[in-house]
Amino acid sequence: MADKKLHLQIITPVKRLFDDEIKTVSMRGVEGDFGILPAHEPFTTILSYGILKITTVDGNELRATVFGGFVEVLPDQVTILTDSAEWPDEINKERAMASKERAESRLKNPSNVDVKRAELALHRALVRIEATSYAHKK
Repeated sequence: MADKKLHLQIITPVKRLFDDEIKTVSMRGVEGDFGILPAHEPFTTILSYGILKITTVDGNELRATVFGGFVEVLPDQVTILTDSAEWPDEINKERAMASKERAESRLKNPSNVDVKRAELALHRALVRIEATSYAHKK
């Protein structure tokens, strides 16, 4: 299995973030984290907000944010369709920190606030802040 590969596509409404051969990929689904190796059993599932970890064919590790969507897994292909995904170097950490602070402030005084929306904004900000700790070359 050492020479087996997967073809990974990460597609958003505005761009194709990734389209290449890889060794492995792991991500966060709504039921928890999972990883995919070549020859995996086919399935589809809903994705949560989280950090996607890709191991390239040359052994490098790449990270990207993924904000929901779904994944289709086939024995030799993984396709992720998501509303939003980005590389760590595309994230403005100061802006993510400001978003986190705004969301936390709104959640402290929830009387005139859409709490679910504020919770999602906080979750997005936290994922982006975590992602900024990963530097890589695409």
